[in-house]
Amino acid sequence: MDFIFIKQLGVSVGLGLLVGFQREWDESHVAGIRSFALMALMGTICAHLADAHGGWIVSAGLIAITAMLIAGGIAKYCVQEISPGITTGVAVLLIYAVGALVVHNIPAGITVGGLTAVLLHWKHPLHAMVKRASQKDLRAVLQLVLIALVVLPLLPNRAYDPYDVLNPFKIWLMVVLIAGISLSGYIVSRLVKSTAGILISGVLGGVISSTATTAGFAKQSAAGSTISSTLVILIASTVAFFRILFEIGVVAPAILLQLLPQLAAMILVMMLVCAMFYLVHVKQRPDNISPTAGDPTNLKMALTFGLLYALILFAVAAAKEHFGDRGMYVIAGLSGLTDMDAITLSTTQLLKQGHLEISDGWRMILLGGLSNIVFKGAIAGFLGNRRLLMYLSSYFGLAIVGGVGIIVFG
Repeated sequence: MDFIFIKQLGVSVGLGLLVGFQREWDESHVAGIRSFALMALMGTICAHLADAHGGWIVSAGLIAITAMLIAGGIAKYCVQEISPGITTGVAVLLIYAVGALVVHNIPAGITVGGLTAVLLHWKHPLHAMVKRASQKDLRAVLQLVLIALVVLPLLPNRAYDPYDVLNPFKIWLMVVLIAGISLSGYIVSRLVKSTAGILISGVLGGVISSTATTAGFAKQSAAGSTISSTLVILIASTVAFFRILFEIGVVAPAILLQLLPQLAAMILVMMLVCAMFYLVHVKQRPDNISPTAGDPTNLKMALTFGLLYALILFAVAAAKEHFGDRGMYVIAGLSGLTDMDAITLSTTQLLKQGHLEISDGWRMILLGGLSNIVFKGAIAGFLGNRRLLMYLSSYFGLAIVGGVGIIVFG
């Protein structure tokens, strides 16, 4: 027997057992663990027969399963007078399709089957999230849909400037990327209780906006939670560098490994700074603080970022053309003061297009990150108390010294 066929059968049955286990655990009476495994196996067999006898066999199998689902639902309603719902029925049809998909693409089948099991198991958390959602939450999601699925496809995918960098489609794609990252962090923050702790607060703050997190917790430090606020700000600033790596990986995965050593070294420096602060002040048990969560996907913010991104993209290209490397570094430092994402994505795009050398690219990104640290320290000094300024001046100072060392000797 063909080994590939045996492998397909094994994967199909495994996925069917996985989804069936979840459904039977959830007390589904329409189909259980064995039924789902058999449905997946039937999909695989029908897909193989279709290669030799035509695609009508897969359709016939789908019709047969649908008929059995209808009959089973009617029987359940007649005996128990309970509506069977459609979730298990849809899962059965989907697992049959997964069984057929495995014949042509095993990784895709595994992905779909795994996602199916996860979505089925997340019933209660997802329902609870919907119940807790506010009008503002719904508006944020719809705004992301607007800019990603309505506006983006309408934009032309070509450059309109002498430096061949101002591409409306790619510029707006960066807006969608930042809005999507921010909205993801915002949704997660809605699922986490306020007592989740400082670590969660810092991580979520870094995902949403480390600059906004700094401003929010600087205000809280004035109320006496200086140690907690400082640690949250340091953690959020560290996570911001992880977000830089993620953005580069999404925009230009081919060059990520070339930028990874220096950026990973900066992340290590930031982690050491956080660990040092924690160890020095561990006896002063800080109170838990709720993560700062706003609506990061309002259209005004998205448009502002898009404009800033385009200006930086054009300015860096022009500086490269007319002033050489020094002009680029000045722009990177200035742009990083208020936003790390724009200089990161702009520089990554130039690297991807071959307009920048790798050695210049990672230095510009790192310089933008360091200038953003300086800006956050200034915000904390303006909005927070003296102790917060003292802590951040010391520990941000260590981070900046480490970053400058990487830029000079990297």
